[in-house]
Amino acid sequence: MTTALARRTDYRLTFLVLCVGVASFSLLQSMVNPVLPTIQAALHTDQATVTWVLTAYLVSASIFTPIIGRVGDKVGKERMLVVALGALAVGSLLAAVAGTIGVLIAARVIQGIGGGVLPLTFGIIRDEFPREKVASAIGMAAALLAVGGGVGLVIAGPLVDALSYHWLFWIPMVMTIVAAVAAAVWVPESPERTPGRINVGTALLMSVWLVALLVGVSQGHHWGWSSGKVIGLFVIAAVMLPVWVIAEARSKEPLIDMQMMRIPTVWTVNLVALLFGMGMYAMFAFVPQFLQTPEVAGYGFGVSVSESGLLLLPQTVATFIGGIAAGRLAARFGSKALLVVGATLTAVGTFGMAFAHGELWMVLIETSILGLAFGLAFAAMSNLVVAAVPQSQTGVASGMNTNIRTVGGAIGSAVIATVVTSSLLPTGVPTESGYTHGFLLLAITSTAAAVVSVLVPVVKAVTHVVPGPQAEAEHDDAVATTTA
Repeated sequence: MTTALARRTDYRLTFLVLCVGVASFSLLQSMVNPVLPTIQAALHTDQATVTWVLTAYLVSASIFTPIIGRVGDKVGKERMLVVALGALAVGSLLAAVAGTIGVLIAARVIQGIGGGVLPLTFGIIRDEFPREKVASAIGMAAALLAVGGGVGLVIAGPLVDALSYHWLFWIPMVMTIVAAVAAAVWVPESPERTPGRINVGTALLMSVWLVALLVGVSQGHHWGWSSGKVIGLFVIAAVMLPVWVIAEARSKEPLIDMQMMRIPTVWTVNLVALLFGMGMYAMFAFVPQFLQTPEVAGYGFGVSVSESGLLLLPQTVATFIGGIAAGRLAARFGSKALLVVGATLTAVGTFGMAFAHGELWMVLIETSILGLAFGLAFAAMSNLVVAAVPQSQTGVASGMNTNIRTVGGAIGSAVIATVVTSSLLPTGVPTESGYTHGFLLLAITSTAAAVVSVLVPVVKAVTHVVPGPQAEAEHDDAVATTTA
């Protein structure tokens, strides 16, 4: 056994490969957002249609993130990591050469398969890293998702100005190809597997309610919240969600283990993720718009797309710092404490945006506070979930947590879009009160996330280099004790 371990790739090289994959996925999440008007003009389409470039990616990633995580738990995380990165590369290539909006939307659906990169990354870290390195590595990988989102906003405008929007896909394509090849060569195969087959039936049920919910939420602002299509989609989601839960609970081989989802640490952190996602993704979407609002509107700063991205650079740096510091802080104070601090700082930053946004320096301070909060909270949520579940369920548990955060982001962005645009100036620009009410609503959800985070119970995981039945049993005993 010792000889076999000695031949395994050094965990630091493995981590480098994983970081490239996570960075590629996170860039594709955010780089497209600021340049949708450019894509709309280049592909001769309308605003309602071009929003599907975002919606298709969101829905696809939400479906495939937990599924790919679960398949990785069963057949091997390294194999599925290569598959997920390969899908990102293929989707990026197709998007880069797309000549019509339909092809671009199809490419974004393929890219969404890459959502499995994050849960697979957490699982591989737990399998391969020394015990004392697991928390900091997971924290950095999780924070990298938020960092990549910030970097995408920063570089999108200058990149399109200097080259074209096609390079928003060429660059991630190159990164993912490198990461996929490196993963196939250097990332060790998973020593931990979950026996059994993949439950296709429950996967389809999950896909139905997720698609109905996310399409309804994402398109509600365009179609009208009271339209028959939106109401019909919400009815389908409301019916199919409990059907899916019942089917999973009764299945001998569930895709998502409902007993795992009922672990107190898991469900409370998932609730925090839902509330936290509402604030984080909506801030990513609406702070740049606020900065770009012409000063003649009585607020805003009239900056360009490129300038608004650069003004968010301090936020990105703060997120990176928070992610790096999270490991050491968690070792000293615990991941729960970091989650409470991260959610509280998010509330502070969003309250600030609601009531003190008249000067640029105010916005820079508030977005920097938000960046630090994102880095700490992302790391804490990931570590708490990974620590609370058996090693064989790391991929699917972290995948669902990521998925729930994304669903929260979709809901938050859609609701805030409705609030912000509820009152418009004669020029068609939202009134300042629209943004104030929107940011205030996000502050309320962030405060709720902070309250729930205080209630999160903590499980001390058994994390080790060589997983085995005894360690798994010890972990299950710890979870059972906490549940009781």
